[in-house]
Amino acid sequence: QDYTWEDHGFSLINRLYPDVGQLLDEKFQVVYNLTYNTIAMHCGVDTSMLRRAIWNYVHCVFGIRYDDYDYGEVNQLLERNLKIYIKTVACYPEKTTKQIYTQFWRHFKHSEKVHINLLLLEARMQAALLYALRAVTRYMT
Repeated sequence: QDYTWEDHGFSLINRLYPDVGQLLDEKFQVVYNLTYNTIAMHCGVDTSMLRRAIWNYVHCVFGIRYDDYDYGEVNQLLERNLKIYIKTVACYPEKTTKQIYTQFWRHFKHSEKVHINLLLLEARMQAALLYALRAVTRYMT
């Protein structure tokens, strides 16, 4: 059974802690929508598919999958080294090394790599909230 932030988590957290759901949602949206429309040296690029692939890959790592998303995009858009980095930072942050950081997207700016970190950490936080809020929902019913 699907339990999404938009349909379930947001409303429950707002019911439990008024206005916190809105603050969290704005935080997630700011990071998710953050873009300079550039990738490496290419300007005017729509990065929405890449950002969505990263967000959904992080959720997938934590066992959250969406029926309406084509996970083939993840394999097309995220190179192996980037997937390793995302999984390491999301699941085993203590094992993150400079070597893992430098191995993905070698020709990209550090600001783009920092954006990857922001995306994956916010997606990780949302995944953790979804698990916690789903447990609260089950307890309440």
